[in-house]
Amino acid sequence: MDSPGRPCEIRKTQCAIQDRNAFLKELREISRKYTTHIICFNADMLAGRAHAQSAVEHAVRSHQEGTAISNTIEMESLLYAAGSRQCNIASSFGVHKGVNHLYVCWYPVPKMDVWEHLAHLFRFTGEWEDIIDSEKKGRLMQLFDITTEEVEAAGNKDSIVDLVLERVALLNVLR
Repeated sequence: MDSPGRPCEIRKTQCAIQDRNAFLKELREISRKYTTHIICFNADMLAGRAHAQSAVEHAVRSHQEGTAISNTIEMESLLYAAGSRQCNIASSFGVHKGVNHLYVCWYPVPKMDVWEHLAHLFRFTGEWEDIIDSEKKGRLMQLFDITTEEVEAAGNKDSIVDLVLERVALLNVLR
């Protein structure tokens, strides 16, 4: 990794997407221009910033080790975020048409500040509190097949995050 413990820079954003393919094409062009990767995660389906960071770290490691499932770090990151080997499942963890709440990640972090090149696409919220209310907790439990018994056994209010991160890491075992 380029910088241990911080392989990417992550910001929380919002955006409205009319044409998903055109949006992704523009992100790829910006990525190429700065020799980096831009990964967009659906924040509504993630257990916070740590989930996004973990997915990117695992994806980068799998590409470096030659064990990646997909051809790109972007898709590999989505696969890890979803804890799945299926691209159709993983793609739901990315952007969609309409209003999006996202974690946007750069990997590797460009040598210059290039966030302004995304300003026309995103509204950066600056909010970092990762609130997991009962609705989101239920959604995460369903998405990651986490049982009530597992949550109770983990025994703390943040256990859902730990259990989701465990599912992300388990993708390595499920290969």
